[in-house]
Amino acid sequence: MTARQETPRPTTSRRIPPRVRTVVLAATAAALVMPLTSVPAQAAATPPQTGFEAGNGADWTSQPQEQEFLSAVDRGSDLASLTTIGTTKQGRPLQLVEIGARHAAATVLLVCSQHGDEPSGREACLSTVRDLAYTKDRETKRFLSRTSVLVVPTANPDGRAADTRGNSDGIDINRDHIALKTAEGRTMAALIRDRRPDVIYDLHEYGATPPYYDKDLFDLWPRNLNTDPRIHDESETLSEQYVRPAARAGGNTIGTYGIWTDPVTGDPIRQTAGDGQERILRNAAGVKHSLGLLIESRVDPVTEAEKADESLNNRRRVKSQLDSLKGLFSFTDERRARIVTATAVARLTGLTDRGPVYLGGADNEPATPEETLQDPPCGYRLDAAQYADVKDELALHGVLSVPLGKGAFVPLRQSQRNLVPLLLDERAQYHLTAGQPEARC
Repeated sequence: MTARQETPRPTTSRRIPPRVRTVVLAATAAALVMPLTSVPAQAAATPPQTGFEAGNGADWTSQPQEQEFLSAVDRGSDLASLTTIGTTKQGRPLQLVEIGARHAAATVLLVCSQHGDEPSGREACLSTVRDLAYTKDRETKRFLSRTSVLVVPTANPDGRAADTRGNSDGIDINRDHIALKTAEGRTMAALIRDRRPDVIYDLHEYGATPPYYDKDLFDLWPRNLNTDPRIHDESETLSEQYVRPAARAGGNTIGTYGIWTDPVTGDPIRQTAGDGQERILRNAAGVKHSLGLLIESRVDPVTEAEKADESLNNRRRVKSQLDSLKGLFSFTDERRARIVTATAVARLTGLTDRGPVYLGGADNEPATPEETLQDPPCGYRLDAAQYADVKDELALHGVLSVPLGKGAFVPLRQSQRNLVPLLLDERAQYHLTAGQPEARC
């Protein structure tokens, strides 16, 4: 096993006085149609600009510019709080911006640029942070008075500095949400464990393959079969009834991530990605009882004008991300009760569930009998060496383990029931260790 990074401490944020806890985004349909970039004009203070905005899209916001921008927002707005929740291997901070009510009924988490060479989502997150923090709009403030908006502006700072997909060790962070080998993955797991977001929205970019795979945007919900049906269905609703209409209203084309389609009929002809692997954030989110959605903007120029002017293409990429974010916020506001009920019930289901657990398959690909634990064990016993090796990861995942001598027993009867076999069953593709299944408790 690789050298273990220090376990992140439970996340905290600076206490915001009650009088300023009411904050952010448009709750009415009319307000949500309004571009986010129009909100700051209503603010009393002068909001800062990102490096991207200052250069009109000619260059992406640099790390020093981002730090200056976030610090300015933190200083200039009582509605935003900036904290450091982790540190990368190369010593760069992993930062969290919190806007809205600290103990709101609904919590939304934006995870931006897990892949360091996919910058448009980060730019959309930065400008959204500013627009929300400086708003004076009444409906936006009402939205924030009932919502906690968490933003990780740069989830892979080392990869961003090197302009690489992976982190400084070359590890794809979006394949590390089970093993937790990276500082970035461990920090994200601790954040999800501590804040239990109701919705996790993951911003990415992709390279087009015309004419089969070349929409302005693609999205995808959790496909993993261990996702509670309520979480799965609400995530699909987020995509189909909110994000996609919002994207189209902004003039974008949008489709399902990983699915090639016939350019004439629009019928699916091939799946190249988007499976149910539990180590991907959108799927890990679903298994951990948060609604999840992946959003991918097209990197390649769409028009001849964009081919001739890189800044024009860059602006189109960021705008498409901002357009889709309107759907996310509208969904959160309009379906707040359904969202909170779905996540709350899913988190309790593991205490009584006796159904199967799936080690493979997806919502569009049934699991085989070999991939199905039809009669799951009561739990898994770990010997002393195994427990010493994985106890930190279990804790980061929020999995309850009961010490027994120098080893431990990990019961299935807990909130993270369906996650336990994925971590400890030797038949699971990405298991941490091969625990001994116990048929009876």
